[in-house]
Amino acid sequence: MKYKSHHFFLKITLLSAASLFFINCKNANTDTAKAETSALKQPNIVLIMADDLGFSDLGCYGGEVDTPTLNSLAAGGLRFNSFYNTSRCCPSRAALLTGQYPHQAGIGQMTMERNLLGYRGRLDEQTVTLAEVLKTAGYQTGMVGKWHVSPTEDLGGNEQLEWLNHQTEKETFSDLNTYPTARGFDKYYGNIWGVVDYFDPFALVNGTKPVKDIPKDFYYTDAIGDSAVAYVDHFVKEEKPFFLYVAHCAPHWPLMAPEEEIKKYEQVYDAGWQKIREERYKKLIEKGIFKGDTTKLSEFMFPDLDWAKNKNEKWDSRAMAVHAAMIDRMDQNIGKLIDKLEATGQLDNTVIMFMSDNGASSERPSQYGIGFDRPSETREGEEIHYPVKKSEEHLPGPETVMSGIGPVWANVANTPFRYWKARVYEGGITSPFIVHWPKGIQQNGEVKSDAAHIIDIMPTVIELSGAKYPKVFNGNQIDPYMGSSMVSAFKNAEESTVNEILFWEHFGAAALRKGYWKLVKLDANAPWELYNLKEDRTEMHNLAAQFPDRVSAMQEEWDKMAQETDVFPN
Repeated sequence: MKYKSHHFFLKITLLSAASLFFINCKNANTDTAKAETSALKQPNIVLIMADDLGFSDLGCYGGEVDTPTLNSLAAGGLRFNSFYNTSRCCPSRAALLTGQYPHQAGIGQMTMERNLLGYRGRLDEQTVTLAEVLKTAGYQTGMVGKWHVSPTEDLGGNEQLEWLNHQTEKETFSDLNTYPTARGFDKYYGNIWGVVDYFDPFALVNGTKPVKDIPKDFYYTDAIGDSAVAYVDHFVKEEKPFFLYVAHCAPHWPLMAPEEEIKKYEQVYDAGWQKIREERYKKLIEKGIFKGDTTKLSEFMFPDLDWAKNKNEKWDSRAMAVHAAMIDRMDQNIGKLIDKLEATGQLDNTVIMFMSDNGASSERPSQYGIGFDRPSETREGEEIHYPVKKSEEHLPGPETVMSGIGPVWANVANTPFRYWKARVYEGGITSPFIVHWPKGIQQNGEVKSDAAHIIDIMPTVIELSGAKYPKVFNGNQIDPYMGSSMVSAFKNAEESTVNEILFWEHFGAAALRKGYWKLVKLDANAPWELYNLKEDRTEMHNLAAQFPDRVSAMQEEWDKMAQETDVFPN
């Protein structure tokens, strides 16, 4: 593939503009941060990603879900309130792994090969992953959990269903050259595809070998947690730092959790959508995540719905209870990992970063029906139900029900914002972000408002590790990363801006953030809207009519970045 030299021009242009804008306030802080980092022994680096987690689901972000481990990491580290993802699972993972915008990395939409630049459905040859970079700096590398950046096969019809139902077997779930072990990870246990049955996951591999049998008490979140612990035990045998990427599937649909976990929350959500949302917002303000004068609670997106008149109250309450149970179990397994790091003497010099790949999902997979990545029955031959009408006969939770929380609860999970996954309003792209590093962070418990993005993880990891980003790797010219290091934001109390300009596009949904101004539209056919996020973080006051010149100028910038980052197929 031809080297995309225009990316280099864009990178230099953006970095130059950002440097000029912040030269007086950032240079001294950045130099100090680099000097302090270089004085430390290379830290271990652990990235933990949740899937479809709402901005306010965690206890330390205002939620009612019991998350003591993540709360503790937040109390001993930093929380960000302006950390962004790309709004969708696989594009966010591509951006995380490469430091490039998802189209540049080859996954502008989903993991289907379209034979178009920007839409390869896989990481392209001009990318290098975090694991590949860190291996050159002497790191051991491992990953557990959801990969979802390999092309997804569709055999079609009964052949696909028999495969999904574990009635037939194949030795590969995608091109082996796209597996984690081909992209820098020494060890890997997890799912190659995106959607999983938590009690019997499809596309589960150990290294490159399919995992064909699982124990009766298997629950995938536990398996991810146990594997992460086992990898640390393996890594500490060597006198070398390690990089561990833990990609949980929870709480992505289908809603599945052990019944004992669900019981903890079986009455919590009987209060209903509006009440839970109001309580979360109050806690967000009390915890200092936001200030109430600049971040108002956005309007409930379903004003005609009244919980008191909800005929599906039992089903809806149960759905959110399962969502909470899945998060709770994830937190417990992150706790196992933290305990192991502490027991092995690794915790103090391990940089732990936690985030979500996008906002909570509005999807109702019951409406999708069977096919592609959704089975029709379990391995034992039990029918899997897709309850479009929310029947109490088929409540969420067990392996035999395919369901999600839907748009109303997604609006609640993303409090205080509007919208959800796959949209680029703040509810779809703002992630809880926690960083914990006892040897490197002194501002324990603080909330940072620095505007940062998932593309910033690559340069952050490079600065932390002392690794060098290659121009050529495995014979391929490598495009420059697009992000900026967050290390100075980790170390300095002053508010700064990691990125002056950030960009989004996904299935026509589009946005550009420049400073505190944000240009955004719902889809390809919608008009552009303009918001001042410094005064209106929840995007309640559209200023497009008031500032038409700013809209025009920002639209031109968006168009230029779309061209430069391969948004337009060619």
